[in-house]
Amino acid sequence: MPKVKPHRTSPSLDMTPMVDLAFLLVTFFMLTTQFRPDEAVVVDPPSSTSDLVAPESDILTLTIDNKKRVFFGYDKAPVKEAAIKAVGAKYGVTFTPAQIKQFSLLPNFGVPITQLGSYLDKDTEDRKALNKGLPGVPYDSLNNQMIDWVLEARKANAALFKKPTFLVIRGDGDADVKTVQTVIKELQEKDINRFNLLTSLEMKPSFVGQ
Repeated sequence: MPKVKPHRTSPSLDMTPMVDLAFLLVTFFMLTTQFRPDEAVVVDPPSSTSDLVAPESDILTLTIDNKKRVFFGYDKAPVKEAAIKAVGAKYGVTFTPAQIKQFSLLPNFGVPITQLGSYLDKDTEDRKALNKGLPGVPYDSLNNQMIDWVLEARKANAALFKKPTFLVIRGDGDADVKTVQTVIKELQEKDINRFNLLTSLEMKPSFVGQ
């Protein structure tokens, strides 16, 4: 007697909820994503085998490029707003609320305080075009605005968030060694002796036969 094969049906799967969820996620990321503005300078840090991880917040960054220029940056907008008011007051430069707001959005900058206002008045594309020719933040002994920015930002972060500031020096692989040494010396003269030198990760050498 022949065997009767049961009739097999393909299971049906309703994908409508999955599609709805995918569109909801796409919409959420489109509405909440904020694009980071372009940095005023791009550097290629030297490589090292160190696997120490830099802090994730409260970071003050001094970027040194291969043209001996120094750029200042901080990762918190309220700290930058307080710092620009304090440094401006020291040098007799005032900024409009719009300029202060724009400054708080910049990842970093590299102009003397007297030129900062006109730099902030530019739109994004104009600032981007100017970045290659910026002089950097002055750091010489007679006009050391870099130290003023560092001190005021550290003070603002301590007052606003009750946290210490982590200072990171990010130098280009072709940066002038004397410039880096000068920046470090200026920091140490203000008793700022703890900072990180940012590098890109290089694979550690492997030793065969061990």
